[in-house]
Amino acid sequence: MSDSFEPVEFVAEASGDRLDKMLAAHFEVLSRSQIQALIRDGQVMVNGKPGKASYRVEGGETVVVNVPVVEEASAPAPEAIPLTVLYEDECVAVIDKPAGMVVHPAVGHSGGTLVNAVLARWPEIAAFSEPDRAGIVHRLDKETSGVIVIAKTPDALETMRDQFKARTVSKRYIALVEGVPETSEGIIDAPIGRDSAQRKRMAVVRDGRESVTEFRVLELLGDYALIEAFPKTGRTHQIRVHMAFVDHPVVGDTVYGRRKQTIKMKRHFLHAASITFRQPDTDETVTVESPLPAALEAVLNKLRA
Repeated sequence: MSDSFEPVEFVAEASGDRLDKMLAAHFEVLSRSQIQALIRDGQVMVNGKPGKASYRVEGGETVVVNVPVVEEASAPAPEAIPLTVLYEDECVAVIDKPAGMVVHPAVGHSGGTLVNAVLARWPEIAAFSEPDRAGIVHRLDKETSGVIVIAKTPDALETMRDQFKARTVSKRYIALVEGVPETSEGIIDAPIGRDSAQRKRMAVVRDGRESVTEFRVLELLGDYALIEAFPKTGRTHQIRVHMAFVDHPVVGDTVYGRRKQTIKMKRHFLHAASITFRQPDTDETVTVESPLPAALEAVLNKLRA
């Protein structure tokens, strides 16, 4: 909750509802859990006395709610961070994102993100894109390296969003996974949603969103397999969640991987190797590839030796 509050006073209408339910309907911007937290903290008064969540509203009561004031986050600042540009034309660019770089600003990552870098490289993007998006139409996890598309014009932004929504953009990833899959290729069709036990994680859940990943084994390396993965949907952490679901988690994944990592890495072994889309102006097919980073090649060379 915010440390700053603004009192809102009104006379309750007859409803017979619990106080927390009535307030949740009255303040659409606040969830019922937020309302209950305000009540617990003494921020809700009914006829001059602290309200209780279970109080039944009769109508005619004077209600005062100290509503938290939400301060708007400042727009990301341009930062002259070096970028590796794999492809660029008048309306789009494709970046080779390094592992360790966060794509969008968030709590704890207000600077040093890809958004900050893009705004410095192409300042004109700030005129039409959401401040925290900077023309970026998809995302990569912090520790995932590889290709990511930037729209440089309003029309390109709309066109690229339409392509991703229609699932006509093809993405290819390279991953090293634990164990050897039973088949040389396969399709993982399992819905993904928030993990009810750990809300910061994703998981395969019955009522999750449709999620489909195709994979193919490229090379067997002892107790590991080098695979290429083709996500057909764009769910958060999709490849990592799906490979862990079939008991072949991505090597180095400290969130979904095995507790004991036999290969010590500073990142997980997942790389966005290529992306194929239609050029927004000409409708020509464009494929951009990113070479496997040296650190990941070193891991493979060690296993091959």
